[in-house]
Formats: sequence, C-alpha cells, structure tokens
Amino acid sequence: MRGQPGQSGRKLASVGTLRRASSILGSERPASDHSVDASIWVRWSNGRHLAARLRGGGGAAISGPKDAATLNWMVLCTPCRRRFGAMEVRMTRSRWINALMTVVVLGPVAVVATLGADALGAGETSLTLSPKALEEIAQVEAEIDRIEAQALERLGAPPDNQVQQIELLGKLMLYDKHLSVNRNEACAFCHMPETGFTGPVSELNRTTGAYPGSVRTRYSDRKPQTHAYAPLSPVLHYNPGQGDLVGGNFWDMRATGRRLGNPAAEQAQGPPTNPVEMGLADIACAVYRASQRPYRALFERVWGPQAFAVAWPNDVEQVCARPGPPSAGDLTPVHLSELDRGRVGATFDQMAQAIAMYEASAEVTAFTSKFDAVLANKAQLTPQEQAGYDLFRGKARCNECHRDGGPGEDPLFTDFTASNIGTPANPRLPYYAENRPDALGYVANPAGPSFVDGGVGSFLTKGHLLSQPSVADSRWVKFAPDNQARFQVPTLRNVDKRPYPAFVKAYGHNGYFTSLKAIVHFYNTRDVLPRCQPNDPGEGTTCWPAPESTDNMNTKKMGRLGLSDAEEDALVSFMQTLTDGFMPR
Repeated sequence: MRGQPGQSGRKLASVGTLRRASSILGSERPASDHSVDASIWVRWSNGRHLAARLRGGGGAAISGPKDAATLNWMVLCTPCRRRFGAMEVRMTRSRWINALMTVVVLGPVAVVATLGADALGAGETSLTLSPKALEEIAQVEAEIDRIEAQALERLGAPPDNQVQQIELLGKLMLYDKHLSVNRNEACAFCHMPETGFTGPVSELNRTTGAYPGSVRTRYSDRKPQTHAYAPLSPVLHYNPGQGDLVGGNFWDMRATGRRLGNPAAEQAQGPPTNPVEMGLADIACAVYRASQRPYRALFERVWGPQAFAVAWPNDVEQVCARPGPPSAGDLTPVHLSELDRGRVGATFDQMAQAIAMYEASAEVTAFTSKFDAVLANKAQLTPQEQAGYDLFRGKARCNECHRDGGPGEDPLFTDFTASNIGTPANPRLPYYAENRPDALGYVANPAGPSFVDGGVGSFLTKGHLLSQPSVADSRWVKFAPDNQARFQVPTLRNVDKRPYPAFVKAYGHNGYFTSLKAIVHFYNTRDVLPRCQPNDPGEGTTCWPAPESTDNMNTKKMGRLGLSDAEEDALVSFMQTLTDGFMPR
C-alpha cells in the first residue's frame, strides 16, 4: 500500500492543515459527518511497527513501550489520501500510556486525535504546526528557559529592596511554563522581549496570527498584544466629556482593573485559566503550581507565610493536570475549604500584581527608543523620519488616537480608547475551525466560520467566552451598542521591534496584517480601493476585503488619507523610531 512505513518518496501532507483533536476514550464516536475507514501505522523510537484499523467511527487503543521518547505515526485513509496523501507527524513524550488514536475527516480538514493518559493534549503540537513553526517554537522555548534560568540564579542573592523583589517574582512567573496545564507554555511564549513583548514566532505571525495554547490544538481568537507599557493604562472608566470608555487591558478592555486597581494585574489573571491559552481548570492550580516552584520562599518573604498555607486535596495533581474548562457542575474542581479558597484567591491576586509590577519595570516598559532620545536632545530624526512624524501629527491623523503625549502625559502613542478600523476577517485564524468538540469535549468557538468578533461591545453584554478576569460593570451595558466591534487602540511603541529584518510581525486584533507598511496602506486606502474578489492577487495592494464588521466603523479619521507611497514609507520610518533599545536604561 502506498505510503507504508519505510517507503521512500512519500507525499507528506502539511501538518498545518491539521486543525484539532477529536474524541478520546475509544467508546466515543468521532465528531464527524463522515464514516471513517482508516489504517494507522505507528513506529516507536526503537523502530518497531504497529498497525491498527478503524472503521465507521470506532476507536483502537494502541499501547507502546512506556519509556519511548519519540513516536512517529502515519495516518492513511481513503478520503485523507485523496486530499493529502500520506501524513506523517513526529511527536515527543516522556511517557506514552495506552495512546488512543482516532481519525476523522471534516470536509477539507483532516483531524487527528492522539492523547496519552499522563498529559492530555500536551503532545499534540505537531498536529497543527508546520515544521518551520515547530523549529521556531523550539528556539523560543529554549530562550524562555535561558531567561528563566538566569532569573532563578538571582534567588541565591535576591534584592533587598521589596520593589525589586516583587519585580523578580513577576519575571519568574512570567517565564514559568509550569503554570500551564501541561507545563509547556509560559506567559512569555506569546510575549518575548525581542519582538517588543508580543508574538515571537514569525511563522505563526505569518500564518495563523493567533498562538496555540498549552493544549497545542487550541488557538485563541486574537493575536497576542504587547504587555510592554500596558501597566500604564488607566483603570477602565467612562468619560462623559469624550463619550467614551477609556483604559483597561486586552483588545476588548475586559481586564478593567476596577477590582485590583490595576488593569495589567487583572490581565495577568486571564491566560492561566483560559482553555485556549495556559489551560488550567482552576486558579487554585496556578497557586498550587507556584507553591512547588523555587521562588516560593521569596514569595512568602514578600507576601507572608500564609500565601501557600493551603490544605491541598489528595487529587490536586490529577485535577490540575486535566485541561480546563471545568465542568458546569463543578466550577472550582480543586475542592478547598472556604478559608483556603479565600487564601488561594488572595495569593492569585498577589501573583498577578507581581507580574504587572515586572511589566511596569524599566526592563519591559523602558522608554529607550530613538524617539525618547530625541526628546532628551540625545539624537535627531533623519529627514525621512521627521517627514513621517510631521505626517503622523498632521495629514495622516495618527496622533488623534495614537497620542504622542501632551502636558503631563508620557508619550505612550495610544489614548486608551477603542476603535473599529474596519479590519477584514483573518481567514487564517484556526479559531474558525474550533467549532466541534476537541479531544476533551471542549468547543472553543461554537459559532465556527460565522464568528464575528464583537470586541468591547461583546464584553459589555456577554463577557468573553474564553476568559473573564474582570466583571463588566452592569451600568455600562447601555454603552455596548456604541462599542460593538471596537478594539482598544494599541500603543505604537515597539510596533516594529523584531529580531531580524525578515521576521514577520502581525498587526490588528486578529493578525490580518503582516507588515507595518500593509496596515499603513490600509489606513490610507481602505475607502478608496475596491473590494477584493475571492483569491484576488491584488489583496492588500490594489483592493481590500470587506471589514469583519462595519458596526461603529471609524470613517472620520482614516480610510481616505490621500497619502503617496513615499509618505506611507515615511510614516513607517518614523514608527520605527519607537523601538526600545536605542539608548541604555
């Protein structure tokens, strides 16, 4: 049979086409509109081959050596072969126990499930990520480990200043992958310094826009924002003079800061229990994991010995190893006394405050760009940069939202309001395909391909489906219609920071734009160029797709700016002066 293990010249399908897992525990039928007739070939790292066959939605349990470190597997099925040929994926695990593999086909997308009982979802990386993306991810993970190791060394002689102690704690937690369900994803995975503390994987920025979570087949609905300068956002509030909501964190402002007095701290509380990000089922799991980490003693030194004085239940390891969300009937699956639940909540708040304090530190929120040097009379803009700055403040109207400061203001290049700039939907988002139960029965996106991101308006009326760190003020519901499809105006600081010139950055709430020039061109020509036809080769240059939503679309400050190509380039040149690192801290 073509494509059997060991045969050369196989046609390999792009693993980027594999979207998500489906069905575990062999008694379940795959969530499919098609019957399944598939052969599965398994090759363990010792070269031994196993085979199993699935028919009509049945499952087959395949056991292998418990010490196998690497598993290569191939799926061959009649509809799969017609679309993709043979598919081969490499997966790494510390242990593989009674792996269950089922195959389904959902329209044009091949879906493969493979789960080990010891780490549900942890080994699924290769199912959705291309080899290039996997290579970059490995590099990012190695850099995260390196930064964490350096920070851990400082625990040997920690700072004697409490502010610096809290900053160190925040950094250690930000780079700690053990705070995710599968101990494989730190907060920093989506926020690395070399890209201005936003998405550090060029291939993901170019393709998916959004990033995979600890369960690697689950993706978010939006691209990662930078957390640099985020702590300088005010607590979300309504300004009646402006007629606008101002402040908060997240694209939809849902980290309001009203409970902790700090939007960045409340933002830090979102990802740990977001099922498509770090994936823990209970905030108690984050506290429990932190209690086992080398920084526990410093944490107790700062916040007190009661921080982790919790009577953990005997099943806490098992509960915290299963990806969230929790079941509707048991929203806090780590079962604690009322006193311990309160203690866990307080400690979780302190963890978040430490992360926010590190994000506010000079190491992250640095003010060391060329623009800052110009303000300090330590540098001068080039003629092109100056021309771009003049356009920024004038004809291009950028400064009306991305404010460069005023009396008593830092030049943060945002006004902390929200706007709908008419960004097209990003069809590359895997989130559109997450509308069926995954291997754990979780559906991230019930709306499927019809999903339209409602931004701030949806937060005010319905909350956020994936994570809700702050409660929406019920008095603001009346503002929802005027905020539908609006997203927070991002800071432009570090907007072009990248580790090398060819590195791709994503822009817009959904990552639709993949270059700074492209989004500038969009601001300039959105309402001038015609709508694109399907698969139009001129998309992004001579035409634009329709907006994801026209609700509250900004038509006064953008869309028809009348800029020349050279003026667009000058704007890009100026914004490149906002990259930190030009001068020392």
